[in-house]
Amino acid sequence: MAAFQHTVRSPALFAGIGVHTGEYTRVAVRPAAVGAGVVFVRTDVKDRDNVVPVSGEAVCKTQLGTVIANDAGVTVSTIEHLMAALAMLGVDNAVVEVDGPEMPIMDGSSLPFVRVLDRAGLRPQEAPRAFIEILETVEAVEGDKRATLSPADGFEVAFTIEFPTAAIGRQTVDLAMDEAAFREELADCRTFGFLRDVEALRAMGLARGGTMENCVVIDGDAILNPEGLRRPDEFVRHKALDAIGDLYVLGAPVLGRFEGVCAGHSLNNALVRALLARPEAWRMTTLVEDLREAV
Repeated sequence: MAAFQHTVRSPALFAGIGVHTGEYTRVAVRPAAVGAGVVFVRTDVKDRDNVVPVSGEAVCKTQLGTVIANDAGVTVSTIEHLMAALAMLGVDNAVVEVDGPEMPIMDGSSLPFVRVLDRAGLRPQEAPRAFIEILETVEAVEGDKRATLSPADGFEVAFTIEFPTAAIGRQTVDLAMDEAAFREELADCRTFGFLRDVEALRAMGLARGGTMENCVVIDGDAILNPEGLRRPDEFVRHKALDAIGDLYVLGAPVLGRFEGVCAGHSLNNALVRALLARPEAWRMTTLVEDLREAV
């Protein structure tokens, strides 16, 4: 893992529809200064503050996606798949300009974002990268759902899901996570949903852009997508991908182990807030001193 901060070398440009709004939006991920973090800018908003910095406290909604807001009430929805790509490719600082209320869903995974970031390239910056080192176990629990961060030498991600359909059943993944592992194991795993929920979701203003081009659709025990799954356990791997994106709202990569049991965006953010509320359970650290000692 890189010891110094990075930003994009040139703008990463892409466009597509939002899975919930169905609106077409254009995005430019642009270079940012050292220490800026990831900041979203709603270029279509002209009448008030349109800058939405990413933070654990900025998350305002977590129903079927992660939504951030600023004090002026300007929001950006469904940021988690881009955030996962930024986290695991090592982009510390970026300005994400978007001309609508929701990030494009693309194919439902992080892979399209990885590809556009690869094309843009990364540029190292002259400041050490900060890591959030987990010192004590922190947990968020809701019924039989659980999300935990605990001490570990690197970044580890484990997830378990269970659904009463033969299409999913019980699935578990447990991975030591770095850029190579993310590219190989998680980046291409798509979001999923159930056909029975579509009508109700659309009545709530959600899933209006959802199609089999950007979502694995399950009906009973059957997967409706003609191409089938990209991996036998694509479902749990996507949940792990989501968790990585949801953790990156902390503003720095985690040195620790994340475990999720039937968790989703809501519990992931509850965990983020639980961690921030316990300053004794973590510390900011860098690898620069470690490198000097190694030399």
